[in-house]
Amino acid sequence: MAKITQLNVNGSDAPIAAEGERTLLSVLRDDLNLTGPKYGCGEGRCGACTVLLDGAAVRSCQINVGSLGQRKILTIEGLAQNGQLHPLQEAFLKYDAFQCGYCTCGMIMSGVSFLNKRKNPSEAEIIRFMDGNVCRCGAYQRIVAAIKEAATVTSGGGK
Repeated sequence: MAKITQLNVNGSDAPIAAEGERTLLSVLRDDLNLTGPKYGCGEGRCGACTVLLDGAAVRSCQINVGSLGQRKILTIEGLAQNGQLHPLQEAFLKYDAFQCGYCTCGMIMSGVSFLNKRKNPSEAEIIRFMDGNVCRCGAYQRIVAAIKEAATVTSGGGK
């Protein structure tokens, strides 16, 4: 694959110089210093590296930058807008939906993608969708509570 010279990340074009075979995760972390997405399993199974690609949750450890073109990449660093946290970020804080924090960025980005698709999810739907994100500390109940709270806010029932 050819060299990639630019990615659209967090709403702006970021200049890079990367071989097309490199993973999006490595370019985000090593070249653009966006350390929210974490290296977990390297197999796309744990969710720690989750970012949004054109609004859909993807595992950045499984995507080569050469395949992206001008698709829009959103990381946790670009989620807050005008100094205001996203409702799911606020809910994670409110419910202490993290312990060590390693999975938190991936959980939030997956949750945001889910809430963009499903405005009023049931607890079972949240659990089913988030099943691919691993929290080794076991904060799952608080994570589900945070997503339920954010669903209320983003669907117009709160704030």
